[in-house]
Amino acid sequence: MPEIGFEHYLIPGAILFVCGAVSMATKRNAIGILIGVELVLNGANINFVAFASFPDAHGKYAFELEGMMFALFVIVLAAAEAAVALAIVLNFYNNHMTVDVDTAEELKG
Repeated sequence: MPEIGFEHYLIPGAILFVCGAVSMATKRNAIGILIGVELVLNGANINFVAFASFPDAHGKYAFELEGMMFALFVIVLAAAEAAVALAIVLNFYNNHMTVDVDTAEELKG
């Protein structure tokens, strides 16, 4: 049975990151953009954990504890971001009856 290697973590992390970036760039409603942000954060988390779990060429771990701490921090940050963003989206929907970000003309400074 083949062993799961470093690239088996980096490839899905990169795919999630790219899917999130494309979603943020192409979606017009706020919920789709928030989903893209969450995908980007999850892709970064997979990479943090991969770098913390596998040694480098010299046999040393690059981010042994730091990678796990960064991943935990990103999870907490994503939860707070989702709660605040959902409140903003619901308030925007109550005022404009849509979540289309292009209709937010009056929010421009």
